[in-house]
Amino acid sequence: MMLYLHIPFCKRKCPYCDFISFPGREGEIGRYVGALLREMEQKSDQSGTKTVSSVFFGGGTPSLLPIPELERLFKGLRRHFRLKEGAEITMEANPGTLNPEWLRAALSLGANRLSLGAQAMQDRLLRGIGRIHRAKDVVLAINWAKEAGFSKLSADLMYALPGQSLSDFEESLRLLLGLGLPHLSCYNLTIEGGTPFGRSLKRGEIVPPNEDDELRFFGLAEEVLAAGGLKRYEISNYALPGFESWHNLGYWNRDEYLGLGCAAHSLAGGARFANTSSLEGYISALEAGKSPESERQLLSEAETQFEELMLGLRKMDGVILSEGTFERYAGRLKPLELAGFLGLKGRRARLTAKGLPVMNAILARLMD
Repeated sequence: MMLYLHIPFCKRKCPYCDFISFPGREGEIGRYVGALLREMEQKSDQSGTKTVSSVFFGGGTPSLLPIPELERLFKGLRRHFRLKEGAEITMEANPGTLNPEWLRAALSLGANRLSLGAQAMQDRLLRGIGRIHRAKDVVLAINWAKEAGFSKLSADLMYALPGQSLSDFEESLRLLLGLGLPHLSCYNLTIEGGTPFGRSLKRGEIVPPNEDDELRFFGLAEEVLAAGGLKRYEISNYALPGFESWHNLGYWNRDEYLGLGCAAHSLAGGARFANTSSLEGYISALEAGKSPESERQLLSEAETQFEELMLGLRKMDGVILSEGTFERYAGRLKPLELAGFLGLKGRRARLTAKGLPVMNAILARLMD
């Protein structure tokens, strides 16, 4: 069992972001943490006797949590859940919000992995995507985290940004490698319709990269990071041996998880369910002793089998399909193998180097 805690506060919302987050509302953090603690009590019943192997604080910006509120959350976690010895506990952080005292406190409370939203290492690009930090803040944050005692350090980088060149992206990769990071995640910019970037795209103010350019970024990440010793273990994630994210792998392995917080999603007991995305609605429901859940979907056998295939193919090792899933998809997997997009060995399916960059198109062909 895994836990995800959503911390939906941020200093400023980035124009590409479509996650549930609320800028400038840090004054509500205290009430929100109180609501999270009440939800922990509710949800602990659903975990039963299961041991929690990983905890992920995501956002929003978890590094905006004041140290006393962070202490409250860690006490609640240990009171309501049975944490596995050595459980991976990850904190997402914006480099522009960190300081040495906060990092030392997070580590002493039990956090043992830090994930930094670097996104780029060129200030002009960071300004263009609305980030509050600059490249020097990333360097400072990494150095402070190491001094505090964090050894599991990761950073997110984005590619296909407006105005970004291949040389910009290569520079960012090499700078972070040079800082000794054992894990990097590389994601292409996806522009969603309801965001400021989505509206700019519609007006023609942003010109998205073509497919060939995106493939060049994709290939460059593999080339540079492999040369630096980081192995791609999932389509967007690279790590030195032993530094893979347990939590992310849990998602791709389709392990059960409970999501705590406003708009948090869960997968447990054959169902996917989610909390309300209203901040006030979430807090008020829990203060009244009610469940914050807003939707629940029992998954059919066909939906479960497609998820098993879709999520498992993200891993470089692929997925050993259950017997029922293999029977359902064998007729569609074989032509992909013959075309060189997929490797099949028994019931193990794995995307090839040819198939990885076009994974979404492959999944579209596999859908019922």
